[in-house]
Amino acid sequence: MATNQVDRDRGTDAGNVNSAGGGNSQRGDSGTGQKSTAKRGFAAMDEATQRQIASKGGQAAHQKGTAHEFDSEEARRAGQKGGEAVSRDREHMAEIGRKGGESRQSANRGARQGAKEDKR
Repeated sequence: MATNQVDRDRGTDAGNVNSAGGGNSQRGDSGTGQKSTAKRGFAAMDEATQRQIASKGGQAAHQKGTAHEFDSEEARRAGQKGGEAVSRDREHMAEIGRKGGESRQSANRGARQGAKEDKR
């Protein structure tokens, strides 16, 4: 008996994995063409379990000697790249500037008041 004949006897079509009863589609779309949003595997785990598993992987890499370790130049470049990304948000930068200005102003007021009290 040919493979196609066996598939037809089982009610499946080897050429169409989404046909009724056939194939093992991993999309979880029930044949509708829409992807499922349900999380699976690592993404479905709670954050604590993910951290625990990731930590074991990191520890194993260090023990094996294959873990990546930043040198000072590489760390500097990574920090610079992060700073550039943050500074693109102008609203965020303006907020930081305001906070800095307010802090400096209040520090100056305190210093001036302290100086006035010393003169008395």
